[in-house]
This record gives sequence, structure tokens and C-alpha cells, in this order.
Amino acid sequence: MLWGGIKTAKYFGTDGFRGKAGETLTAFHAFLIGRYLGAYYNKIVNRKSRAVIGKDTRLSSYSIEAGLVAGLTASGADAYLMHVTTTPSVSYITRCDNFDLGIMISASHNPFEDNGIKLFNGKGEKMEDSVIYSLEDYLDERLNSQHFEQNLRSLSNIPYAIKENIGRSVDYAEGRNRYIGHLISLSVCSYKGFKVGLDCANGSAFFIAKSVFDALGATVFCVGDCPNGLNENEKCGSTNIENLQRLVMQKGLDIGFAFDGDADRCIIVDSDGSVVDGDGILFVLANYLLSCKELNNTGIVATVMSNQGLFLSLKNKGVYCVRCKVGDRFVAEKMIEKDYCLGGEQSGHIILSKYETCGDGLVTAIKIMEAICKSKCTLKKLLNGFYKLPQIHKSVAVKNKRKVIGDIRLVKMVQSYKNSVEGVGRIVLRPSGTEDVIRVMVEHEDENLCKNICEEICKKIIEIA
Repeated sequence: MLWGGIKTAKYFGTDGFRGKAGETLTAFHAFLIGRYLGAYYNKIVNRKSRAVIGKDTRLSSYSIEAGLVAGLTASGADAYLMHVTTTPSVSYITRCDNFDLGIMISASHNPFEDNGIKLFNGKGEKMEDSVIYSLEDYLDERLNSQHFEQNLRSLSNIPYAIKENIGRSVDYAEGRNRYIGHLISLSVCSYKGFKVGLDCANGSAFFIAKSVFDALGATVFCVGDCPNGLNENEKCGSTNIENLQRLVMQKGLDIGFAFDGDADRCIIVDSDGSVVDGDGILFVLANYLLSCKELNNTGIVATVMSNQGLFLSLKNKGVYCVRCKVGDRFVAEKMIEKDYCLGGEQSGHIILSKYETCGDGLVTAIKIMEAICKSKCTLKKLLNGFYKLPQIHKSVAVKNKRKVIGDIRLVKMVQSYKNSVEGVGRIVLRPSGTEDVIRVMVEHEDENLCKNICEEICKKIIEIA
């Protein structure tokens, strides 16, 4: 059935549909997604539905945007284009401007040759699984190579809109501008006197971030702010922090913020060049919100990848932490379940539910600056009491991550190591939800043991793959 379907995971992972642009994710995929979502939401709202679309700076984002617009309007929905903007801005505008759905074209921290499609419901939250599953069924049916010609003809299952029912595309840059205004309004402090570095990953934040920090009075220095369609995340951004470290040290800056390609992540560089990841950010914000009596139920959400040191450090401050699966959607769901206002990932996805329904790197940066300004002390001082256990991370590229991670040889090896470190360490093995890799994390107070175990597990993965 068109609106039914069973759970699949062939196209959409933890953060949308992601793949090699022009290969595993094409403009035709985008067209089909637009066709389905336009028809689906028209039926749900019983009128011409409205979708708002943003994109990052990748060259391939333009053809994917065109495919989505063609599909949406052909099904009788209107497509509003925010152009180059951040993922959280699409979520924000979807919610605040009463759109029926939001779509972001981005592969986040992935290299420029990848791209992705992220979907939001009318509340600006990650789209419901039931819609994703039925959309996957639709894609699977239409993309079945054995019945390609027949499936092209069967597109009539979703009738093309005709006459006045045909959708239109609308320039909606005003939405992006309103989001910038929203960010500026969130700050309760002036940044005058602060020298701030920004690494925009040659991505979505390349002019938004500087506009915000300029407006708030900071003296701003930027890297990764010259996108050309081919250099997003290339030796810059939150996954390549060395660029920002050099900038902070060479210019004598007070602080630096690095974002990823679609600016839903933030990693910090302190004035001495040290890196503060999502765990450190959660520690600072949890203590700051606690001091302001704004930390709901005195707890936060972190993921299985967060360092055990975060949990122990916050426990000493009277803050309780709960873990969830990796993925900001799972963080958001657990926050709602526990009625917590703060959650995030070690990678820098931080959700402050008072302001956003998804991770927002710029909101994170603004709240960190607020904590610094209000407390009248440095970030280093705000990190007093935070410590980490040694933790090693590795990513191993594979062709079939589900098959490899389920291989009995790997399962037995990992279980054996888990038994050996039980009570004093942790091992987490998981398939990436955004790339064709298996991620390995080993945590133990003995750093050499961490390295050795991680290396052996990675060797086994390579052998099996």
C-alpha cells in the first residue's frame, strides 16, 4: 500500500539518505522522494502542502535540490527554497513558519563527493519512522532494476498534479535571514572584547556564523569560509580541527568554534589550543544550566560513545546522565522521555531543547559564550572537575557493514575482550549510520591496553571484510 509499509533500512540511516552523489544518491532519487512526500503530505493536510528546503555548499546539492523541487511540485506541493543554509535553520523555520515538512540537502561531515537528504516533520523534528519506512518501500518498488520500465509507468500510482493543483517553487531566503536574527536574539551578552575564531568547514555556516558573531560584537577570524562546491570539510571543520588550532594560537584568540558541513555540530578550541569535544561541552553546559536552575530534572542525555569520565565528573556535581544509541534523533527521543533539556554526542551534536529540536552548532557556541560571560571566567576554568578515561576510536571502511559486524568470528573476539575489561573498561562496536564504515571504540584506564585491543579488533574487521 502506498501509505503503509514495513521497516526497511536500505536508503535512510540514522541521519537521512546518504550516499555518493550521482551514484547511490542521484537527482532521480530526489525526484522520487519529492513525488512521494508531496503526495503524502497533501493527503495528510487535505490541501496543497508546503515544504521548505535548504542545502549545503556541495556542488551536487543543486541537482538534488532541483530533483526534489520537480518531484514536490509535480505532486502538487509548494517548495520554498532557503538556498545555502544550515540543517538546524531548516528545522527552526519548518517549525516556526508552519511548514508541513522540511528537507535539508547535506552529507554533514562527509567529504564533498557524498551528499544526503534529511527530513523533518512539521514540528522540526526528525521525520517519523512510519513515513520513512513507507517512503523506502516506494523507492524500492520504483528503483527495482528488474522492472524498471514497468515501474516508470507505475508512477501513475501517485497522479501528477494538473491545472491549478500543480505546485510552485518560492524563493524563501527570508527564512534564512530570520534564523540569523533568531540566533542573535538568543545571546544575553555582548562579545565585545573577545577575539573569536570560526571554522565553517567551507559549508553551510560560511557566512551565517560570522554574521552572528559580528553582530554580537566579537572580533572575528575565520577559516573554512571560502566554499567552492568541492572543498566542504576538506582539511577543515569539526572533524579536522588542526586548522582552527593554528588560527587560535597564531592570532592569540580567546576561543575558537569549529562547525561541520551543515553546522549541526560544534567542537571548541580553547585559547591554549586544547580541543573540547561534545563531552566537554556537555559538562560545561550542564553545570552552567544547573547554576541557573534551568537543568530539568538535574540530568542530561549522552550516547554510548561518550566517555565514562563525563558521567563520573557530572555525578560529582550532582548531575545524572543517561545513555542512548548514537544519533541525535535518539538523543532527542531520550530527552523527551526523561524530560531533560540538554543532551548530545561526543562528536559535537548538542541539543538544547529550550531553543531547538535538533543539534545546532551555532546555538551551542552562543550558550558556551554565555556561560563564559556570565561566570566571568575562562573556558578552562569552567572545565575544572572534568576528566576523561583513555579512549581510542577507529573507523574501518567495509563494503557490507551489517554482514561484517554480524560475523561470528568478530562477535566472539569482541565478546572475549569485553569479558576481559568488564567493570573497568568498555568496548563499543557499531556500524556507522552515515558512512560505509564500522566504528570501534575502546575505553580503559590503561591507554596501551586500549590501543592494543582496538588494533586487534580492526585487524579482524579488515580480515573479514
